[in-house]
Amino acid sequence: MSNVVEDGNKYSMNTYNRGNMVIDEAKGCCLKDIEGKQYLDMMAGISVCNLGHSHPVVVEAIQQQAEKLIHVSNLYWIPQQIELARLLVENSFADKAFFCNSGGEANEAAIKLARKYSYKKYGEKRNEIIAMTSSFHGRTLATLSITSNKKYHEGFGPMPEGFKFANFNDIDSVKAGMTEKTCAIIVEPVQGEGGVNAAEEKFLKQLKAVCTEKDILLIFDEIQCGMARTGKLFAYEHYAIEPDIMSLAKALGNGFPIGAVLARGKVASAFSPGDHGTTFGGNPLACSAALATLKYILREKLWETAAHKGNYFKEQLQKLVEKYSWVKQVKGKGLMIGLELEIEGAPFVQRMAEEGILINCTAGKVLRFLPALIIEEKDIQRTVETLDKIFGESALSQ
Repeated sequence: MSNVVEDGNKYSMNTYNRGNMVIDEAKGCCLKDIEGKQYLDMMAGISVCNLGHSHPVVVEAIQQQAEKLIHVSNLYWIPQQIELARLLVENSFADKAFFCNSGGEANEAAIKLARKYSYKKYGEKRNEIIAMTSSFHGRTLATLSITSNKKYHEGFGPMPEGFKFANFNDIDSVKAGMTEKTCAIIVEPVQGEGGVNAAEEKFLKQLKAVCTEKDILLIFDEIQCGMARTGKLFAYEHYAIEPDIMSLAKALGNGFPIGAVLARGKVASAFSPGDHGTTFGGNPLACSAALATLKYILREKLWETAAHKGNYFKEQLQKLVEKYSWVKQVKGKGLMIGLELEIEGAPFVQRMAEEGILINCTAGKVLRFLPALIIEEKDIQRTVETLDKIFGESALSQ
């Protein structure tokens, strides 16, 4: 393990706080480091491996496709890409799909599509996009510009122009930010990095209404909350409204890198050949992994599993809220869950890892849980019991 860490510090750019854990193998909800220690993974690669690690249907799809065709470029039609587009369109609001390699790329494409649509209809002056406070949409320059936390901006200025922020769940704040230049509004139905904050139904319905009234495009970033994570195939289904554009990534390929932008036909038609593209996006291997993932989710109706197990998880966590005065609330939807504390959460993440359970802390004080949707109730119970034990240690030391 020491050689990997030493070489990593020597040869890799310092962009992650990795600690000393070196993961060598994974199956289902279990990770194993190179020394053989096992961990219960309650993060699924940050909401990526929704079917669990190395799921057989995904592994088989990748193996079979790798033997046949890995890459050919988007100069030609790719059957797996078109089948994936069809399945996504048939199971969502959208009419068209575009494929790329990551969530950041998907949001970049969504920004370009929104601006191009508005440019064709209204001219070059209507190009501003409103994002929400506590948002996170990526680390490219454009997606940083719609990510509200200034710590991600430091040292990378100047930020691209044409972006502003409104308060999440505050329709008056959004309306106050709208001008004749506004072309789109982007929102996460459930914010991940911002603290596992679910949008209020009233807010999203009001937002949809004002966007429709003013012909402003509504973009939903479902990179973390999509693909059955929240108890619906897509999180927007909780709210009985539909966006004009939606970005996907993370769990779409169950660990294989792929991103997507879905859009209504009238919006998608704004793109013409040459307006946008990607060398690797939608390649046969990535699309085969995503197809296997999506077909399994649809066949097994994993959103129902996420809803049921998410309710159970939240019920168990609520007991900790009632037991400890500094445990504030349980948040989220489905198996996208946050436990908000009144004290810093990072020490608990470390202690849980020592106990063999991997969780995460976001927004400073929110313990985040994003397990695979196949997680068993006994593993949820183990997680809560271990948290209870560790919280008890903290209570005794205070």
